Amino acid sequence: MPTLTAQPPHAIKPPKTPVRHDPIIECEIRKLYYGDFLAVKNSSLNIEKGKITAFIGPSGCGKSTVLRCMNRLNDIVRGFRLEGRVAMAGQDIYAANVDPVSVRRHIGMVFQQPTPFVMSVYDNVAFGLRINRDKHDLDHRVEQALKSAALWDEVKDKLKKSALSLSGGQQQRLCIARAIATQPQVLLMDEPCSALDPISTRRIEELMVELRKSYTIVIVTHNLHQAMRVADYTAFMYVDKESRSGYLVEYGETDQIFKHPAEEYTRQYVCGHFS
Repeated sequence: MPTLTAQPPHAIKPPKTPVRHDPIIECEIRKLYYGDFLAVKNSSLNIEKGKITAFIGPSGCGKSTVLRCMNRLNDIVRGFRLEGRVAMAGQDIYAANVDPVSVRRHIGMVFQQPTPFVMSVYDNVAFGLRINRDKHDLDHRVEQALKSAALWDEVKDKLKKSALSLSGGQQQRLCIARAIATQPQVLLMDEPCSALDPISTRRIEELMVELRKSYTIVIVTHNLHQAMRVADYTAFMYVDKESRSGYLVEYGETDQIFKHPAEEYTRQYVCGHFS
């Protein structure tokens, strides 16, 4: 079980390094800045290979910021600065000799709103493969990605049609297919169901559980029931009232976080006593 890595602001202790069985990402954020603003502090956790990890917490606590640290998407934000280390398979992804584009080939991303490109269904899925000059057996790989995203049967006769003609839920699964077509090791998902109806949400959740067999998945969600349904591990983040900085309060197995939290802040949040 992961150990506690941060405390509420009235009792902050030196962060501990979680002991995990098989971590694929080691994330240590001492301080993360956007310009002069300290956005996240004192947050360290390891992401275990082949599991689903969920980040929960109120808006503004840094969940998405931490998620975007894991594949260097924060690099494009003006003023971003990280004091700490993020490593994948032991390699510091922020090292000077590491290409961010290469990082994103191994750590894919699915965003909150479905973001299909203005092109055909086929070309959306093939996009990453073509960019990486990996065109071997393209038809087969597009088909396999769509099957893995549980979308093939619905679009196999629409491959040349615009991706924008698909429903919202189908578009999100198309974005998942596009992300996994290049066979990343880790898939990051930032509130992937927030714009979807309950039926589409359920299909995405079922898809996450199925994809866990092949990928490590990290999600940000405001839906506590979703975290309970799909996540093996859950990280709860909150906001320091004085500095307005987000920080990691508690991190553990999902069942423990929701049923036997170690921190009072966690207990109050999962019980709905504050938002």
